[in-house]
Amino acid sequence: MTSRGAGTAFSRRNYRLSTESEKPKLTGIVNSKLLNDYLHRIFPSADGIQPATAYRKPLTFQNLQEHLDKLLAEDSGAEDSRDQVLEGRLGPSTVVLDHTSGFEGLLLVDDDLLGVIGHSNFGSIRATTCVYKGKWIYEVLISSQGLMQIGWCTLNCRFNQEEGVGDTLDSYAYDGNRVRKWNVTTTNYGKSWAAGDIVSCLIDLDEGTIAFCLNGVSLGTAFDNITRGAGMAYFPAISLSFKESVAFNFGSRPLRYPVEGYRPLQDPPSVDLVKAHKLLGYLKNVIHIGIDVLEGKLVEKDTSTWQLQGEPTVLITLTHIFNHFAPLMCKVYLVDDVLMHFLLSILERGGAVEAHPLIQQLLDLMWLLMEDYEVHECLKQLLMSLLRAYRFSPIIPDLGLQIHYLRLTIAVLKHEKSRKYLLNNVLFDVLRSVVFFYIKSPLRVEEAGLQELIPTTWWPNRFTKEGKESKEVKEESAEERLRRRAYDRGCQRLKKRIEVVEELQVQILKLLLNNKDRGGGEASRYIFLNKFRRFLQENASNRGNLTVLCPPEYMVCFLHRLISTLRCYWDGHKAKAPAALSSEEAYVPPQLFYNGKVDYFDLQRLGGLLSHLKKTLKDDLALKANILIDPAELQAVTMDDLDEDEETATSTAQRPVAALAIGGALARPSWLSSPTLGRANRFLSTAAVSLMNPRRPLGTLEKMKARTLSVEQRTEDDIEGSHGNEGLLLGRPPEEPEQSITENSLLEILDGIVMMYNLSVHQQLGKMVGVSDDVNEYALALKDTEEKISRCPKRRRDIYEELVKSQKVFSEKLNHLSRRLAWINVTIYSKEKMQDIYWLLRVCIRTIEHGDRTGSLFAFMPEFYLSVAMNSYSALKNYFSPVHSMEELPGYEETLTHLAAILAKHFADSRIVGTDIRDSLMQALASYVCYPHSLRAVERIPEEQRISMMRNLLAPYEQRPWAQTNWILVRLWRGQAGDSCAPGGPLLPAPLHPVPAGPCRAISSGSHASLCRQETFLPAHLTAKGRCAGNAVARWYVLMHGSEHLSLCTDTDYISLEELAKVERMLNHLSEESKQAAASTLPTSEEDLCPICYAHPISAIFRPCSHKSCKACINQHLMNNKDCFFCKATITGVDDFIKPVSS
Repeated sequence: MTSRGAGTAFSRRNYRLSTESEKPKLTGIVNSKLLNDYLHRIFPSADGIQPATAYRKPLTFQNLQEHLDKLLAEDSGAEDSRDQVLEGRLGPSTVVLDHTSGFEGLLLVDDDLLGVIGHSNFGSIRATTCVYKGKWIYEVLISSQGLMQIGWCTLNCRFNQEEGVGDTLDSYAYDGNRVRKWNVTTTNYGKSWAAGDIVSCLIDLDEGTIAFCLNGVSLGTAFDNITRGAGMAYFPAISLSFKESVAFNFGSRPLRYPVEGYRPLQDPPSVDLVKAHKLLGYLKNVIHIGIDVLEGKLVEKDTSTWQLQGEPTVLITLTHIFNHFAPLMCKVYLVDDVLMHFLLSILERGGAVEAHPLIQQLLDLMWLLMEDYEVHECLKQLLMSLLRAYRFSPIIPDLGLQIHYLRLTIAVLKHEKSRKYLLNNVLFDVLRSVVFFYIKSPLRVEEAGLQELIPTTWWPNRFTKEGKESKEVKEESAEERLRRRAYDRGCQRLKKRIEVVEELQVQILKLLLNNKDRGGGEASRYIFLNKFRRFLQENASNRGNLTVLCPPEYMVCFLHRLISTLRCYWDGHKAKAPAALSSEEAYVPPQLFYNGKVDYFDLQRLGGLLSHLKKTLKDDLALKANILIDPAELQAVTMDDLDEDEETATSTAQRPVAALAIGGALARPSWLSSPTLGRANRFLSTAAVSLMNPRRPLGTLEKMKARTLSVEQRTEDDIEGSHGNEGLLLGRPPEEPEQSITENSLLEILDGIVMMYNLSVHQQLGKMVGVSDDVNEYALALKDTEEKISRCPKRRRDIYEELVKSQKVFSEKLNHLSRRLAWINVTIYSKEKMQDIYWLLRVCIRTIEHGDRTGSLFAFMPEFYLSVAMNSYSALKNYFSPVHSMEELPGYEETLTHLAAILAKHFADSRIVGTDIRDSLMQALASYVCYPHSLRAVERIPEEQRISMMRNLLAPYEQRPWAQTNWILVRLWRGQAGDSCAPGGPLLPAPLHPVPAGPCRAISSGSHASLCRQETFLPAHLTAKGRCAGNAVARWYVLMHGSEHLSLCTDTDYISLEELAKVERMLNHLSEESKQAAASTLPTSEEDLCPICYAHPISAIFRPCSHKSCKACINQHLMNNKDCFFCKATITGVDDFIKPVSS
């Protein structure tokens, strides 16, 4: 018996359903009469009329197969539609995109030839089938809302990178981005589309018209009197710009919005559809009808509590059904139209998903009675159908459609075997499963029902005419107060409905992070961990290739659901193990960054390249963490391997010679690596290390080589540890407490959350603030218009009418934007989302503090931890206000103080070598001292750190940005109050005590330009080298000897004589040193300065090209590149350069 499934014939399980030796045994399951009645009830005739018992043929399991074949053949006498040639259509019956000759430009086409992504300026592609007569329809699922033109074209249309569908004579298109229709010329038409919409394209070749629908709503006739006649046939076609993406449905799946009288270009599998519905009816009969063996009769059963319970008669009956049903469930159309709708109908009765165990029973039957390849294909298509349905469902007020599809997804994932298969093979490999955690924002609030949910709109009037935030707190009128309260009530109603969806999404993640389902293999959590890490790698390694990245709006929602789920499991572990930390105290231990158990791909570390750190800090690793670097690996890491992203010597030796030649000389650009190729061919492996167990006496035989594991090779023991192996926590430094934190797997998920925020979440949070800015701009315009109306002379009726029209437009726009802003505030900027970002900030702060205590090993920490600490604080301060204030957060003052200490210490930390991250730290500190509440936090850091910070600020600039340094010094002198410094809480230590109110105001008003002018009071003998010792010295001179603004000598109320004497001695010392430097140093000519920075003398010469620069420039350059600045020759070595005396 063979399968009639997809393509290849596979042998099916042989259940020996009708062998002669089984007859007595099978008929003995129940008595013959009862079995006959049961089978006739399960498999009724087509007309539904049962013949009398005396006249109908007795049914047994021996003749059931024949009876079932006859029933299935009754309504399928017509030929299969796949073999029919319909009038009005030309081309293959299976309609796909023509990827061989019907395209122009660079496009990425999905494996099923139905999805396309633009990868050039304006690429075009058409389908393989055309129509010349009749009424036809196809659907386009909009994945991005950018520039696209969708419609029809003829074979004669020629497109290029500038002209696409609708730009030639016989092509017609609809553009929802610009809300226009195109046929050589263009006019306004339709509505704007958004990601998640479905566009239906209709052509009536009998009447000569083309029309379009958006989410099932007709946009009207777009074109009439289109060209018809001999040789005129129209293909579905699209032109789309770079990174825009869509998916086509020509009829391979049921149309979401069918239109009466119009046929899809691809006919549905009618014969198989009839069979599938019949077989599903038989399956429902089995569920509804039970056998009471003791009473000898048939009984009706409650479907909600149906279970197989080992009844052989029922099992054999189901085997006959699934023998026909299983091959049909491998087909996309039937899974979407039959199976998914049947499973959804089970959940329509309401109640929790757990109240419907029937779905679990059906999945058990599928795994029992279907071949593995059939179950795999069926589950894959079912999840794809659910994802499409969820993503492209219209938003209705109660979000009922989204809730419906999420409930079924939960029901399927509750089945352990199905969940593990989907995790291993589908959720991250085939689907962008994070779509399930996304709640799309409605572009058209009317269709989303927000007018009913939020009938009253309101917006804040807190900006002046210049667009600046007003400092005056205006009294709120009674009408405004009523409107605001009504608006808030509407927002709360919306929030409650969205929270239902969010809770379902968290339930899905809880299933995926289950670590107790070890039956039949690895627990779900560890499968998820490996897939999640690969997902992060693809998004981190392809940041320049927008077409393969997960959209940032999905990432934002995914991050919040993952944080909720992680904290739930974290606190659950805390309840079982009281010695562990709670989620409020969570952090990532520093050993994850250097023990090689977690892969960070090619992401930059604070101390530079990982290969460089392993060479320079190998002794520290051995001493502090008991980790020995394999000498063979150190030999493999040379200057020629800088572009190879930590490739080990073993893997290098195993590659073919040709691959080595190509890989070494011409590394493949990241934008050429698709996610599939990345998984198959390229993985950035971490260090191979030898590990020693610090808990026992060390011996030579106990040293062992740790395996270099790829993500797919890791097991639960490699993560959680066992039998003395600490797993991810291997290599604990002495500064790290031995207290249990939580389960190791949760630590890796936490690390991934921090990385995910850095990849795209922060940028998206900043982007969505634009809606709030639009509201403020329109509110300002409306206010200005109303003032003009009040001042308009009565005699100028024409001006008055125009102003009233403008007022109406602004009001309508504000009503729309305020409702949309309510949605965004609930889904992105709610108080709960703010608390998530605040929790993430505190996690990063604690992680940095723990890493800092490890001394030199701090250099192994990835840069993104510092970036996320700075960016998350910026988001809390700038993006969530004024809806929610950061001051409402628990431990707000303490958190600001800890962050201030980190910025003050690490902006000049010698362990941090990356110029970008050092500049970011300096800019963050400069921003930090701008606001009173954060400046107060700087005042609260320990005095020792304040002294160190001031010394670093007053040190020579080197590669530190001078503008931010000067700004920070000015702000520190002004103090936290802005115009004066609080005597009770000085920012600076005693030798650097701030000056009183008068001078502070003078410095702040003078700004940096004034400070530069004050430096002209310096003695003329200060050389350029003396200036490098600090512009701050100039300020000290001014402060000591006075200027038109201020003098320290006059401020005896704040500065003691002892402090003044210390400043005097320091200034004398600097002046003397400057004189000696000026006397002993010959003037430096421009030819002797580094040609790169012009700040330091030439001190290094390159081999073999003999070009020169200073050591600072070449050392920084060689961190990322081995080519010469000037000639691009490969640098093999760097020598000291000493200028000859003769020159």
